[in-house]
Amino acid sequence: MKLKYFLTLLVAFLIVNINAQSENDDILFVVDNEPVYTSEFIRVYNKNLDLVQDESQKNVDEYLKLFTSYKLKLREAKELGFHNKPSYKRELANYKKQLAKSFMKDTKVTNALVEEAYERISYDVKANHILVKVAESANSQDTLKAYNQIVSLRERALKEGFDSVRKEVHNGQTLFGEELGYFSGFKMVYKFETAAFNTNVGDISQPFRTRFGYHIVDVLDKRKSRGERTVAHIMLVNKKGDTINKPEVKIQEIYKKIQQGEDFAALAKQFSDDKSSAPKGGALAPFSSGQLSSPEFENVAFGLENKDDISVPFKSAYGWHIVKLINKKLIPPFEAMKPELEVKVKRDDRSKLIDEALNETLMKQYKVNKAIPDLNYFVSIMNEDYFKRSWKLPSDFNNDNPLLKIGKKQFYYRDFGDFLLKGQKGRLVRTDFKSFVINKYNAFLSESLVKYKEENLEYENEEFAHILAEYRDGLLLFDLMENTIWNASKTDSVDIQNYYDSHKENYVLPERINAVVASSTKQKTLKKVSKLLEQGMPIDEIKNLVNSNDKIEVIFTAGIMESNDKALPKSIPFKNGISKIYNHNESFVLVQVKEVLTKTQQTFEESKGKVVSDYQNFKEENWINGLREKYNVVLDQQALNRVKSQLNN
Repeated sequence: MKLKYFLTLLVAFLIVNINAQSENDDILFVVDNEPVYTSEFIRVYNKNLDLVQDESQKNVDEYLKLFTSYKLKLREAKELGFHNKPSYKRELANYKKQLAKSFMKDTKVTNALVEEAYERISYDVKANHILVKVAESANSQDTLKAYNQIVSLRERALKEGFDSVRKEVHNGQTLFGEELGYFSGFKMVYKFETAAFNTNVGDISQPFRTRFGYHIVDVLDKRKSRGERTVAHIMLVNKKGDTINKPEVKIQEIYKKIQQGEDFAALAKQFSDDKSSAPKGGALAPFSSGQLSSPEFENVAFGLENKDDISVPFKSAYGWHIVKLINKKLIPPFEAMKPELEVKVKRDDRSKLIDEALNETLMKQYKVNKAIPDLNYFVSIMNEDYFKRSWKLPSDFNNDNPLLKIGKKQFYYRDFGDFLLKGQKGRLVRTDFKSFVINKYNAFLSESLVKYKEENLEYENEEFAHILAEYRDGLLLFDLMENTIWNASKTDSVDIQNYYDSHKENYVLPERINAVVASSTKQKTLKKVSKLLEQGMPIDEIKNLVNSNDKIEVIFTAGIMESNDKALPKSIPFKNGISKIYNHNESFVLVQVKEVLTKTQQTFEESKGKVVSDYQNFKEENWINGLREKYNVVLDQQALNRVKSQLNN
């Protein structure tokens, strides 16, 4: 999803349009004869009070301006017909379908699967497997052949040893013999996971089938999950302008300072290139095994056993690190993890079990006859053309014969006939026509139950209706903003250039310095460095003189810096020469200013990104003012006073 799209939907979430209103609900204001009710405004205001970052918007009058602008945009979107666009209708239908799924799962089955999932993520299983590959849609002959082959391989593995058989048979095409290492819940397809967790350590599982084919699993070990770690780190990356140190050299210098007893957090604040964690002394948010995208970092972090343990410097795909263990804990309690596990269960193969339970629930809710209707007519009209994808309904097909009823909706032969016609795709496995038609009917029934529920869920479930309305308005707002504002950089090039010409004072580089910063925990050391710099000694020679292989006394950082650079003391004057010694970031620093770069006007190309953003904000403000003139907005002041009175109580 595009960032702008996400932000638009977030706005739509913050300012939600709920259609259902009570008869006694006050009208707060009217936009071109479309009423907006006080209950909606109060609900939205209260819902988003803690989410609004701009304190001024917590003022009811200011929030009303924002809310009114939102309603004007929606009115304009409908006026321009965005709600009739095929792409809009398609996107809304897809979202409605996805949203409905979260409202239609069987709670009891889901809870049981969530509890099982928690038990499994609490452990890691180490296993190897052998797979005989066979497609899900394979015919009975190929399926039986694959099954017999895996049975034979299991017998061999029991006699000859699993590992020797695994290595021998692996060909990477039809037979796979693989080492899987450790894994826990949700790392494998559900059937595979179940077989692995249900097999004792040292045993070989019975053959089982997944969508990939038939497997046997050799379970080598089971252990408690490694749980969660909280660490701090110092990270160095190749930094443009730093000609003094390479990260692999500088990280070793920092490590020696740690070994000398200097504070880890202070060093992280001074030198770590991770901008998000450096101000916090390098501290990262807690993470669990498999959560990070860097296995090197994760393995080091989980290898630290005791609080305050510190790793040696190591390299990951992101740079060089030193890691300090702050805290470790096992898997969180079940209740804390339950919401996250529910989401995972609904996205996993486990969902098939939930779907089966849903069918049972919907059949009861809509009073659907469990007995399969007489399908002999459909069996009689089937022929081999179906498997050639050329089958058609007969010209005298009994379109209007009733087939089944779901709730208030009657389904006819034509509905199942259309389902059969559309089903002539993919790989079709030949079987007897009676079994084939029954299987197709069961699939038709499941699909029809879900569709009927989706069609009626908006009227059966108020929460679903509210969320759907939020998304519906969000899509309209996205299309409107994209066409009216966001594409300005593509269509308004002349106006953007003119905007830059009229606002050049906003696009100026601040005063900067080309400097070398020396940092040490000892003021005495920096006094020595200051004298050496005054004598014109090169930085490398100063480092060799002051530092040693066993002890790092000073670390240098060089480059172009602004006044807010973390390496610089706030009060340092920008003038050529060597500064006094400052106490900064729990250490001492000395700055040699080589050159002062004066305030510089940026060219249009240099500042184009910011110019476009500012121009879009300018254009949107003018556009909103135009909408206020185009559409008549009538506010009921008495209703607003009642709203303020209610919100202030």
